[in-house]
Amino acid sequence: MTKALPDRIGEIVPPLLARRWTVADIPDQTGITAVVTGANSGLGLRTAEALAAKGAHVVMACRNELKAATALEQVSAAATGPKPEVLPLDLADLTSVRRAADHLDVRGAPVDLLINNAGVMALPRHLRTADGFDAQFGTNHLGHYALTGRLLPALLRSPNPRVVTVSSIAAWGGMINWLDPNWRIVYLRWLAYSQSKLANLLFTAELDRRARATGTNLTAVAAHPGLSATNLYDAGAEKGTAATFAALQQRLLFALAQSDHRGALPQLYAATTPGLRGNSYCGPAFETFGYPRRTLRNPLAYSRLEARRLWELSEDLTGVSYDWPARANAREV
Repeated sequence: MTKALPDRIGEIVPPLLARRWTVADIPDQTGITAVVTGANSGLGLRTAEALAAKGAHVVMACRNELKAATALEQVSAAATGPKPEVLPLDLADLTSVRRAADHLDVRGAPVDLLINNAGVMALPRHLRTADGFDAQFGTNHLGHYALTGRLLPALLRSPNPRVVTVSSIAAWGGMINWLDPNWRIVYLRWLAYSQSKLANLLFTAELDRRARATGTNLTAVAAHPGLSATNLYDAGAEKGTAATFAALQQRLLFALAQSDHRGALPQLYAATTPGLRGNSYCGPAFETFGYPRRTLRNPLAYSRLEARRLWELSEDLTGVSYDWPARANAREV
């Protein structure tokens, strides 16, 4: 269903008219607890630093404990409020996801902000998660779907919880491989990556729709970093001739890309802009670079049918059902 024009105005503002939003525009985050996945490097680390610098209590959900320890020192140095902490989390293992969520939920404190940032990209070999899913679909989408669902009680303790899921410009080339979403028959790594990033947008749309239908104040939004210099693409994982080509590709990428500080701005904008409309999608003004603004997405990401179908598939694969509270003002959306 096509969105009403007023809802799309913010997505079609000409790039040159986009306001120059920077970390200086982030409102005070004192009293906010923010969970950032993949906060040990790249965009996640820059996001954690920026939120901690504004007074937030940052929980760095990371898989690599050694890298996380180093990153914790950096975020601690930037913090102006509570000391940040590391939460062990491997999104490619649903048992780890459950343990991480339980660790936070047992405290009984609210989680005000969840940034689903971690991800893997275009893995050259077809790897599988601990639960047998395609590593890209399992990590980028299913892991975050499960984490968000298990953290829902903690999120709903916050008066205005927000979930930000990080997608990619690669979502433009994405479609859900409904016949084989885990790529068991033929593995096409870039299509698998694009599928996972489209899944991030469909998940955001359905999460926001269900949150409104149940009368909660949870807001779900998405963001993408454009072309940013991070270690997401590991050329060292290639072999033979492919390794040479990948290394050249990586050099070109880093030459054209904006910094990870700039690349983190869209997700920070999505996370902290007051009154941002649910299911907004934020990215660089010129798509690959620039200051953040609301932006357009793959037309498939607007499909309610695709979003609902993906939600049901995710629920079936992960075994995680969202426990929405019964509300008197719940309605069909």
